[in-house]
Amino acid sequence: MGSASSKDGIPSPETPEASASFSLTDIFLFSIIIGLLTYWFFFRKKKEEVPEFTKIQPMTTHLTPPPSLTCPLWPPPQGKNIVVFYGSQTGTAEEFANRLAKDAHRYGMRGMSADPEEYDLSDLSRLSEIEKSLAVFCMATYGEGDPTDNAQDFYDWLQETDADLSGIKFAVFGLGNKTYEHFNAMGKYVDKRLEELGAQRIFELGLGDDDGKYVSGAAAGAGATWGRAASGEELSVIRQYELVVHTDINANKVYTGEMGRLKSYENQKPPFDAKNPFLAQVTKNRKLNQGGERHLMHLELDIGSSKVRYESGDHVAVYPANDTSLVNQLGEILGADLDTVISLNNLDEESNKKHPFPCPTSYRTALTYYLDITNPPRTNVLYELAQYATDASEQEHLRKMASSSAEGKALYLSWVVGARRNILAILQDTPSLRPPIDHLCELLPRLQARYYSIASSSKVHPNSVHICAVVVEYETKTGRVNKGVATNWLKNKQPNDNGHKSMVPMYVRKSQFRLPFKSSTPVLMIGPGTGIAPFMGFIQERGWLKEQGKEVGDTVLYYGCRHANEDYLYKDELAKFVKDGVLTQLNVACSRDQPEKIYVQHLLKQNKANVWKLIHEDNGHIYVCGDARNMARDVQNTFYEIVAEYGKMNQQQAVEYVKKLMTKGRYSLDVWS
Repeated sequence: MGSASSKDGIPSPETPEASASFSLTDIFLFSIIIGLLTYWFFFRKKKEEVPEFTKIQPMTTHLTPPPSLTCPLWPPPQGKNIVVFYGSQTGTAEEFANRLAKDAHRYGMRGMSADPEEYDLSDLSRLSEIEKSLAVFCMATYGEGDPTDNAQDFYDWLQETDADLSGIKFAVFGLGNKTYEHFNAMGKYVDKRLEELGAQRIFELGLGDDDGKYVSGAAAGAGATWGRAASGEELSVIRQYELVVHTDINANKVYTGEMGRLKSYENQKPPFDAKNPFLAQVTKNRKLNQGGERHLMHLELDIGSSKVRYESGDHVAVYPANDTSLVNQLGEILGADLDTVISLNNLDEESNKKHPFPCPTSYRTALTYYLDITNPPRTNVLYELAQYATDASEQEHLRKMASSSAEGKALYLSWVVGARRNILAILQDTPSLRPPIDHLCELLPRLQARYYSIASSSKVHPNSVHICAVVVEYETKTGRVNKGVATNWLKNKQPNDNGHKSMVPMYVRKSQFRLPFKSSTPVLMIGPGTGIAPFMGFIQERGWLKEQGKEVGDTVLYYGCRHANEDYLYKDELAKFVKDGVLTQLNVACSRDQPEKIYVQHLLKQNKANVWKLIHEDNGHIYVCGDARNMARDVQNTFYEIVAEYGKMNQQQAVEYVKKLMTKGRYSLDVWS
């Protein structure tokens, strides 16, 4: 995770985005459903009929759940026999789990999605007592193969438990990115561990790749089979929530942008986390670059009164707001009064998820703070919206893009993803499509927090968190100008905004990107562009340790920018670190200041003898921060070359050497795609 534009919800034009590739999740979705249906139709008791399902009807009797559970996992409410657990950091896995549970209803099964953080998973084995029960796990991977925040307890439990899960039938779908070193590590671990504990896998592990370059052959084949089986069949659109309009409600009971507890922004109470962010005041916001078309910025957030603590290398998560003009245009094109106060209530009264976002609230608040209106919508959204297109050709166009056919997927990737059409652009380019605003709000995914590598050390700045980011703005193929949600929002957060304090909802996410325990250990840092962010914290901390009289090893930085006189970030600060002896070496690659482009990996090769000595003889630690797809890969290949040459190894041995450094925590990555 990092501070670059690709973490801003609207990547730069050359950056493939997660939302695009996850049009392929339909393939995996269908694949898992096939597995579930195979079990359901072939192993269920033949005398039982598959119930017709149009709307969830509450049961007249309920069994009391065990007192140890926060939520009723056993037995599942309303006779449900399929539970879809999700480990989600950015909301994709949660959305996927909700889709899977919802689609199960269409085929006569009764499913529910569940946040493992809210359940006592030690009671998981009791699901075997429910006839024809199935447990599905949609698990995203975070950072260096880590579990997501909400799956951390589940991960810890899996590592420690010796529970007997025989009788439990399960399927796992992992969500990851193949450009990362630990691709789908969490999904793979859960699948393997559940089998070790005796659970029965009813469908092979699905591996989703949001880089869009990898689809398992088995899953693709299953998807094709499902597509043939469902050809010509119209699936009914099922509303998961019902609209309630509040005409006379106390304003103190209406959410105005809070993530969890009502009025939490007015009455702040620690501890602060994803569901209870701290409102930090912006105390500094300055432009870092001296020229060029881009805007690179440095922000400082005051956390002095929060009791929030962080360490160098941690991430700060901020909750942004959508652009007011986009929200107003959506309201206008849909003919909606955005100030109407509404609630969307789950039709499944027993569901733990009562609303898709905090309710009651206004449409304006939902579209501003709770819903993602800037990323290209996924195919399931297009499918459900298609029914509202009154023009037959436009309806067919939407349905084709939502289909599993090769032609439909190609059309979706071109018309929606390639052109970066958000929901407003789709409505503008599809004149007959005017869905009810409440159904649109039900379908759109949640607006997620954006993560930035903290650009400061708590030893030097205990009361503030620093952010380094590039503002995202680009022109799409349709001629529209798209702007990154968080960076443009942060850009406008000035310390004194017409006499008002600028506040940013935030919390700190712990990282494994850590300085060595011994300050005498040398460190080699590689961070072009905004990848320098965590290293500003590292260097500050090494300087602080030196001031305390500690022995501090070599501190070496390889930094890259485009032009020395335009976007050389923190130039004066870095020069002072060198002057003070905190930075032992400062190697700067200005890629476009000469005819041939020079990048950080080229400088590493120029200094290869010194690099080898640092990592092999001096047992130094390597840190890489920045772009995963190009820079991090090229840097890693450079280390393979250096190790092979100076270690007198072949290619395979050099690769193993570097992999061992990673295993020992001596080669750490903080990268984004």
